[in-house]
Amino acid sequence: MAVVTQAANYIEKALGHGKNAFTEQDMTNAARDREKYADKDGETMQALCWMGKNDVQVLETPKPAVIEDRDVILKVTGSTICGSDLHLFHGAVVQLQKGDILGHEFCGKVDKMGSAVKGFKEGDRVVASFQIACGECMYCKKKLSSQCERTNANTMENAMYGGRTAGMFGYSHFTGGFAGGQAEYVRVPFGDVNLLKLPDDVPDEKGLYLSDVLATSWNCVVDTGVKEGDVVAIWGAGPIGMMAAEMSFTNGAKRVILIDGGNGAWRLDYCKEKLPKVETVNFTSLPKGHSVVSVLKEMEHGGPDVALECVAGEYAKGWAHYFELLLGAETDSSEIVNEMIESVKNFGRCGITGVYVGYTNHFNIGALMERGIKLFGNGQAPVHMYWEKLLKMIQEGETDPGIMLTHRLKVEEMDKVYENFNTYSKGMQKVFVQTRFSDPPAKGTPDLTSLK
Repeated sequence: MAVVTQAANYIEKALGHGKNAFTEQDMTNAARDREKYADKDGETMQALCWMGKNDVQVLETPKPAVIEDRDVILKVTGSTICGSDLHLFHGAVVQLQKGDILGHEFCGKVDKMGSAVKGFKEGDRVVASFQIACGECMYCKKKLSSQCERTNANTMENAMYGGRTAGMFGYSHFTGGFAGGQAEYVRVPFGDVNLLKLPDDVPDEKGLYLSDVLATSWNCVVDTGVKEGDVVAIWGAGPIGMMAAEMSFTNGAKRVILIDGGNGAWRLDYCKEKLPKVETVNFTSLPKGHSVVSVLKEMEHGGPDVALECVAGEYAKGWAHYFELLLGAETDSSEIVNEMIESVKNFGRCGITGVYVGYTNHFNIGALMERGIKLFGNGQAPVHMYWEKLLKMIQEGETDPGIMLTHRLKVEEMDKVYENFNTYSKGMQKVFVQTRFSDPPAKGTPDLTSLK
């Protein structure tokens, strides 16, 4: 049975050999030995696997085994699909392999543990960080977990970016080749670092989103410096944009403007319903002769103070970028980033949270320099820095991830979830995917439905 490469069994070797971590050859060896790392009892599980461009399938795969003494095996009780998963679905992220198990947002119950894991016991309810941190390197000691030096051996990424980023669950071999959590079981390396216990008053339907979307949205807001009295414009009314809007208000923004359009225009109405103070701009129905930039400057003198990008660089709006992406002449479009730079006030702040993986053309660097614009790359949020604070915010009602939750579905239908999410299926904002190990729906959350 196909199962994703498990490169993380070499992490302990990396810890013993400094920040150079393990090697590409280690990952190749792990790929060849994938069956070797299956659980010895022969149990299988349902898992969502990438089988090629625009092709994902739910397959029966081996249950993962404890490999290293700090591994934790989880029974997955909840997972979800993130907008960034669509970049994998489209084949826009390099180094995917047929059979890779996707999914980087999940929660569960502890099933098995390595001998060195401390602070957890079988049956504990936990949420996993989407990034895999070692807990001991220079960045991890500062809780900058997204930049861990030791959990991603990929030499291509290191060469492209001029430095390493942390390994990630279910996000190709470019980020380490770790099996994801859109499955019934998942192996969590350094489980005592990368898992957070969920208290009884936080159900899975809320705790799950500490894995990524809440930390990513919060980092987008605080890293870009949203403060009392700011006007904030947000490109993208999906789950990240929606939570960034809520959190901008939490941080004192006086106005928040959401921008979306095309097949995703319905999300503007959805966000407006849940967050009545939000203002909206549909870029596909602007008056003739108007642009997003001109409309924002009409709405606010000089433009917004802060612009937040919650879409990604894969989606070209103009023909030039469309054909350049198609021909491989660039990997990401700069159109939205240029709109942000041109929209904000002089000395404004722009934060990039959507996924950008490589190089772009036609970037307006002149406007950035001449007008004193600050551009932040804050997409890889350090989950470990924020998740305890965010958990407390959920408990105290300061943030409510339930506002974005629209569907509850079975893991067996994950392939159909991708198809619906990819077409911006009307009404599907954020999903909760259950397994045979999940508890019944929490009060006030969606009942189980089917896409069949």
